[in-house]
Amino acid sequence: MSVGRFAPSTTGPAHPGTLLAALLCWLDARARGGRVWLRLEDLDPQRCRPEHAEAMRRDLSWLGLEWDGEQLQSTLRARHEAALDRLAEGGALYPCTCSRREIRSAGLRAPDGGYRYRNTCRGRALPPGGWRETGAPLRARLDEGRVEVRGEEGDDLSGDSAASFGDPVVRRRDGAMAYHLASVVDDDDLGVTRVVRGRDLAASTALQVALRRLLGLAEPVHRHHLLLLEEHGGKLAKLHGAVSLDALRPHYDAEALVGWLARACGLDAPSRVAPEELVAGFDWSCVAREDRLVRWQGGELLLVASNEQEVRP
Repeated sequence: MSVGRFAPSTTGPAHPGTLLAALLCWLDARARGGRVWLRLEDLDPQRCRPEHAEAMRRDLSWLGLEWDGEQLQSTLRARHEAALDRLAEGGALYPCTCSRREIRSAGLRAPDGGYRYRNTCRGRALPPGGWRETGAPLRARLDEGRVEVRGEEGDDLSGDSAASFGDPVVRRRDGAMAYHLASVVDDDDLGVTRVVRGRDLAASTALQVALRRLLGLAEPVHRHHLLLLEEHGGKLAKLHGAVSLDALRPHYDAEALVGWLARACGLDAPSRVAPEELVAGFDWSCVAREDRLVRWQGGELLLVASNEQEVRP
């Protein structure tokens, strides 16, 4: 059976991009007769708040999405620590003393827009008592060489992550588990067979596959979809800063917003529709590949065409 998951970070309120990603992930699973989980990613102690997790649950339920189960990522630490044990047993775990400032100062960009780590501390050993005895960040020593990965949408996601990203942090300096480790471990625990997410995360796919292989985990199918973008400071950025769901609710009820999202991404849908009404006709061939520029204006979400004409989907 197909198993998917929607895994938002609980760092703030839901916005149209969050809701589109949730809807597409949910439709992908339901159209296949599969299961789909909600995983609330709340590992960052500085940015994640319980009230954000509760608001995410509420907002997705309001939209009409129901899940086959839920995980709160912060409750899964024992599994993450077991993965660190496996990495240590395989000789792939080491402490890193390099600061973020030092890594940034090298000026080497990674494929996801961050800064590449030059694997400076690869020769460092764990203390005699093991990884639990050090407060330094921990990194996983990736196998070198190109990882071949192709997204279901046809995009070539391959890369040599050890060279282009550098070995990833798997436990942070503050003791929190890092995103990439927790994500692949939790996907494996759920038996996830399909990872459906926005194309802004496509660049890190090869890195996550490399980490899965290092841990001996199964590899799901990956599909990356379009993003909703806004004009921000003369550049295009993901649509989140301009409008939250709380701002949308006075102007859209749930079925109107689902209809807008469905039509905005290219689906042939009425202007008002419940998510379950879209399941029977859902097919990825009908979903637009190109990102969509959106403007929030006068209490209305407007698509902006290439000729700058505002259109209502």
